Amino acid sequence: MPDLNDMLLFAEVAEKGSFTAAGDSLGTPKSRVSRRIAALEAQLGVRLLQRSTRKLALTEVGHSYLQHVQEMREAAQAAQLAVAQIKAEPAGVVRMSCPVHPAQALIGPMLPAFLAANPKVTLEMEVSNRAVDLLAEGIDVALRVRSELSEAGQLVVKRLGQTSSWVVASPEQLQRQGVPRQPEDLQRLDVMGLSGQKGMARFALQGPKGEAADIRVRARYMADDFECLLRACVAGVGLCAMPDYFCQADIAAGRLVRVLPDWRLSPGIFHAVFPSRRGMVPAVRALLDHLAQVQLPSA
Repeated sequence: MPDLNDMLLFAEVAEKGSFTAAGDSLGTPKSRVSRRIAALEAQLGVRLLQRSTRKLALTEVGHSYLQHVQEMREAAQAAQLAVAQIKAEPAGVVRMSCPVHPAQALIGPMLPAFLAANPKVTLEMEVSNRAVDLLAEGIDVALRVRSELSEAGQLVVKRLGQTSSWVVASPEQLQRQGVPRQPEDLQRLDVMGLSGQKGMARFALQGPKGEAADIRVRARYMADDFECLLRACVAGVGLCAMPDYFCQADIAAGRLVRVLPDWRLSPGIFHAVFPSRRGMVPAVRALLDHLAQVQLPSA
């Protein structure tokens, strides 16, 4: 393989238009530049430059070779920049978006440690359940929970973990309306669900033997915030599918009871999406590394 330095020297000559200009740019004598290009051509077995007393001109092969050498040079510069960024101290503003309930129960408690470890970083977090457009809105990192990962276009997806949800109800409601024994029994109880589901609460359940049940019930109460649903559930308004990390304390205290404990709801994949890793600033990289340490409770 030709010497990489000779390849870069060829690109400099081609772009500057002469051995003299390339030598002046690199602080190398014209005679040495000429010898190195001649050696490169000899090794390749082709002529890259047409020489005349007035100027240099690229041959057809030279044009093609120059394009590849320029791409190689850009890749090498990007690699050097990536190393420099990793070594640099994280600093600057990072904008992050996170849904409400993970922000309150999982991510919020993690951020003080991140900010303490990175004193030059400023963090702006939008706590919202809306789907943000990272590129259009200038968001560096968006956290999401989905039942499955899909293509994210120009974005990179980083899986952080898997969340579990339980069907829960208050003891008072179960005493009033009865304890469900099978998924179909959910249809005779008051239920609640997240907004945006056209008034229906959905329970996609998998049984202990692998059997599946997809139950849809008209919801008595809907909200786009799990905190509101949790309080209403504790008050006996209706049963609800709730992230395990969000309702464990109420279950332990006896304020809520798991319904159909042998049946599992479809898990949620907790993940981060962000623009390409190429050119990623150290502050964003440090935040992603910190988020990878999130502790999701086991079901």
